[in-house]
Amino acid sequence: MSLAILDGGTFYHHAAIRGPRYRELFDKTIYAPELDAEALRGVTFLIVPDRINPDILRAHRDVLIDFAQAGRTLAVFGENQADTWLPGVTWTARPTNFWWWLEKDAQPPHRLLAPEHEFFRAVPFAATIWHFHGVMKPPEGAQALIDVPADPEGRDSGGVLLYDDRATLRGRLIVATLDPFYHHGSGFMPATTKFLDGFLPWARQIAGA
Repeated sequence: MSLAILDGGTFYHHAAIRGPRYRELFDKTIYAPELDAEALRGVTFLIVPDRINPDILRAHRDVLIDFAQAGRTLAVFGENQADTWLPGVTWTARPTNFWWWLEKDAQPPHRLLAPEHEFFRAVPFAATIWHFHGVMKPPEGAQALIDVPADPEGRDSGGVLLYDDRATLRGRLIVATLDPFYHHGSGFMPATTKFLDGFLPWARQIAGA
């Protein structure tokens, strides 16, 4: 039983995955183009970090789905075009407000939907709040964890930023629009480091590692 992560080969993936802060938490790092069933032998929790080349993920779609169908846990982060390769995922893009906190009386639109969920015993809700690039509709049977209200310009009626899905496949899908690996690995957005500080030990615990 082990925790594995895909490495997209970019500077931010290398900094986040191989840097001293987190590297001891991963039992296996898999270079994304080399992903296959053999690489996942013994893995119980696989992380697909944000901003992997979507062409690579589409090419390995069957391997990823088979992994989750085998009853294991797959966590997929944002900017991966997951709606093009992962069952149950829908996506609506929104213009990104990178600087909302500089606006007078700014309040983030994020809403905590399931404070009792085990995820939030590991990751403080405040550590999930930074800008976002779009929203999803959770598939039937999935538990929405964080959402935002309807887009004020009418692009969508609102949607989730994070959900826990144990219904679509036989395993567990944790799907987010968030991009913590990019920001931590790029050295800015402190909330993303706090997010990973909680998420990665929790993932390791879920993996049974």
